[in-house]
Amino acid sequence: MTGPAEHDHDPAPHFAESLDYVTVRIGEQLLGLPIERVRDVFIADRITVVPGAPADIVGLLNLRGRIVTAICLRNRLGCALTEACAKGCAELTAIGLDHRGEAYGLIVDAVGEVVRLDRSTLEPLPVNLDPTWAALAAGVHRLPDSLLVVLDLDAVLDLDLRAAA
Repeated sequence: MTGPAEHDHDPAPHFAESLDYVTVRIGEQLLGLPIERVRDVFIADRITVVPGAPADIVGLLNLRGRIVTAICLRNRLGCALTEACAKGCAELTAIGLDHRGEAYGLIVDAVGEVVRLDRSTLEPLPVNLDPTWAALAAGVHRLPDSLLVVLDLDAVLDLDLRAAA
């Protein structure tokens, strides 16, 4: 007969000790978006360009009756724009996010998979990281074949951040 002390060990993973990310790519760089912030993944089509909008804003789109501001992550990170993103073309891959009560579509090159990583493997940003990236990143995880840069979505979506810098 087993006593209660033998049942105290819980073999289930402790989710508080792990971090879940939706992975996306900008060029060859793998980025992680905290999964609790991601609302959906969709193809952004029929984007309406907004004259005079900041360069980071591709335009506006209608997603299931909700007006969504489309932001080009490439531009936010200071990377060269793809022709499709520069022109606000249809068929752009987007990640749906909410920030301060507003809906955003973060335009990315590609969406990967959901990964669960141990919280203890989150490292500070490398000192040689580009300053633009450093202002928008929260840390990095070393993966077997790449480096996952974790984005600080509040910083990414705070379009006043760049104006203040």
